[in-house]
Amino acid sequence: MSLNVLLADDDPTMRVLLSHVITQAGHAVTAMVADGEAAWEAWESSRAPLLILDWEMPRLDGLALCRRIRAAEQGNGPFVLIVTARDATEDLTAVLDAGADDYMSKPVTPDNLRARLRIAERRIEVSAARRAAEEELRKARYLAGIGETSLALQHEINNPLAALLSHAALIEHDMLDPR
Repeated sequence: MSLNVLLADDDPTMRVLLSHVITQAGHAVTAMVADGEAAWEAWESSRAPLLILDWEMPRLDGLALCRRIRAAEQGNGPFVLIVTARDATEDLTAVLDAGADDYMSKPVTPDNLRARLRIAERRIEVSAARRAAEEELRKARYLAGIGETSLALQHEINNPLAALLSHAALIEHDMLDPR
């Protein structure tokens, strides 16, 4: 699975390192920006399925950006990985409370990033399969509704028709009592 990745980090060296590992893993870095506002603009135009965001960036930090994206998404949100030098327990809680899917501490190693990319790939695949199954269920329910409506209509048409045909047969065989 090849993913489009939006990468936001204010450190140019970190952007190059992350970008290199991402492309080596078979993914495409569709946007590489240095601040949260630029990342927001890039995400609005591309809707990349995977975002790798530094926590501390100018103009809009990674957690605020994550919250903004979660508020704006319409059921098909991206996988968000926050990268940070912070590693206290309360920091992980803050990342998860902001709506991020994963967290990676700096210094980032290529092996660690590749593992996180595999986690993201799997989660994105599972989400896509879930959405496809939900769509199939919606279609099945729609078709079941049509079938139920057809049966109800058939019943409503057949009852009066049977009565008319019965009366016609009685009239034809002169079996109706005129009284």
